[in-house]
Amino acid sequence: MFFEQLVNGLTLGSTYALIALGYTMVYGIIQLINFAHGEIYMFGAFAGLLLVTVFGLNIFVALIGAMVFCMFLGMLIERIAYRPIRGKSSRLSALISAIGVSIFLSTLMALIRGTNTTRYPEIITIHTYHVGSVDLSSLQITILVVSALLMVGLQLMIQQTRMGKAMRACSQDLEAASLMGINANRVISYTFAIGSALAAAGGVMVGVYYNAVWPYMGMMAGLKAFSAAVLGGIGSIPGAMIGGLTLGVLEILGVAYLSSSYKDAIAFGILILVLILRPQGIMGKKITKKV
Repeated sequence: MFFEQLVNGLTLGSTYALIALGYTMVYGIIQLINFAHGEIYMFGAFAGLLLVTVFGLNIFVALIGAMVFCMFLGMLIERIAYRPIRGKSSRLSALISAIGVSIFLSTLMALIRGTNTTRYPEIITIHTYHVGSVDLSSLQITILVVSALLMVGLQLMIQQTRMGKAMRACSQDLEAASLMGINANRVISYTFAIGSALAAAGGVMVGVYYNAVWPYMGMMAGLKAFSAAVLGGIGSIPGAMIGGLTLGVLEILGVAYLSSSYKDAIAFGILILVLILRPQGIMGKKITKKV
């Protein structure tokens, strides 16, 4: 029972981690909490659904298509909603802009698709494997493997590529990086693109796993992923991964051993505890500002 719930928690947590990576990447560079990120995750789920049902694509091709679509959506949002006010007004203005984009995207999808839940077609043949006393479905294995590959790929890109080095330089000091010849706008746009693609992947996998998508699914998932990013240490990519997996496991164990009514309260209870006891999170570093 425990190990089965652990697998369920890791499966859910891997999707939280993919969304949390977008939060932590954007915050690490421009110190902005992109509250529209959950809606990008929702758009990715619907993009995957469209590619599967209308165009008849394989789910893995649809997953890539949804990621590409959300890459451009993320760059468009950054260009229209954030870049014009970056550095010209307070962070509060950027935060309000992010909330406005979030409401606009969810309302737009509700107008297009309606507010009812849409079911994903059964596009994957699910097999069950018995590993000792634990039952693993092929769908769970697929989600865990795909999530792991995406997270490892992101880490390699950050550490090994030229753009990854530019992103790390901008996260340390955006102004100094610009003075050294790095195109900060390009790096920020690229960061939004990568974070949005990962969120889209999470949206498609959640849609397939739970067999349901709806226009307001991004709100709660986005808030939980934000909690995961804070838990792991916002601004830390490994921290976002660890925070997402930890939150998913704790949420599923809480539902299994306590009550399903605590499902949402667990995430925000953890957020409050982290902010009180260790504000920098598991992997975050405490920063002391010099006066």
